[in-house]
Amino acid sequence: MRLGLALGYWGRGPSADHVPLAQEAERLGYDSVWTAESWGSDAFTPLTWIAAQTSRIKLGTAVAQMAARSPTTTAMHALTLDHLSGGRVLLGLGLSGPQVVEGWYGRPFPRSPLTATREYVDVVRQVLRREAPVELAGRFHPLPYDGPDGTGTGTGMGKALKPITHPLRADLPILLGAEGPKNIAQTTRIADGWLPLYWSPTRTDVYEASLTEVPDDFLIAPMARAKVCDDVAEGLLPVKAMLGFYIGGMGHAKRNFHADLMARMGYEEEARHIQRLFLDGRREEAVLAVPDAFADEISLVGPRERIAERLELWRKGPVTDLLVLAPDPHTLRVLAELNS
Repeated sequence: MRLGLALGYWGRGPSADHVPLAQEAERLGYDSVWTAESWGSDAFTPLTWIAAQTSRIKLGTAVAQMAARSPTTTAMHALTLDHLSGGRVLLGLGLSGPQVVEGWYGRPFPRSPLTATREYVDVVRQVLRREAPVELAGRFHPLPYDGPDGTGTGTGMGKALKPITHPLRADLPILLGAEGPKNIAQTTRIADGWLPLYWSPTRTDVYEASLTEVPDDFLIAPMARAKVCDDVAEGLLPVKAMLGFYIGGMGHAKRNFHADLMARMGYEEEARHIQRLFLDGRREEAVLAVPDAFADEISLVGPRERIAERLELWRKGPVTDLLVLAPDPHTLRVLAELNS
């Protein structure tokens, strides 16, 4: 099991620690470093900054939001950074949810998410292969464009094009952030890897039906917050804060993929309770309502000996890459030593 460093997205502003953490992770032998985006900082620019100050560590997006860019634009970002970094890019993509897609990007959330994802990946792969002009008779991503726009219809003058720049790698890895069972199953067929949002090494049966056709070289790369500390309850507070926000606020009351996933993992009553508290404006109560047991099983928190014991559970399962949200060099170092 390889280790990756997950940096997430910026809060109020950029963190001065991100480049030093990435450099330390590279020195410790971590395989990859990952950035994200929500509705603030983007995923690609920080990776470019990190790429310029590292030499070996792979550079992943976990995840770049599909609604933020057309698939050809995403392919342009990926192939450009892949050239500049010497072939280190891992392209992680995700749909996000209706609130962000429609509220931030001003686009309709696709009524057929599986089809939209499949078309998006198809176009990106066509660009990276550069075998012919990119064409797709798609429902969501037709190329050339031949449908209506906001003011009527297109001109009909669109031309199928090949990228001017020759991509460095036709097989640049594409990973998908998928949560629903059908979406995960499709991911194993059309992508090179999967980025689970929550992974419990003691509940792998939750995903078993979706992973029946996993190829031998398929990447499974969940994210987990890690913290070497004496007080487990205190160490779990950032995990609970993240869960409270995602389960309570990152989605509509009628459609929240994160809450649905928590429910499938055996915490349905708790997930709905957290949602109600958060949507009622009782955010602190929502965080406190997150069960310690759930926060604990999807993270690595506590003294070194405890983390060592729990890390073995992750290593025994199908996980190929553990993406660690660890904001301090000491935790990064301990995990590197334990995983060696």
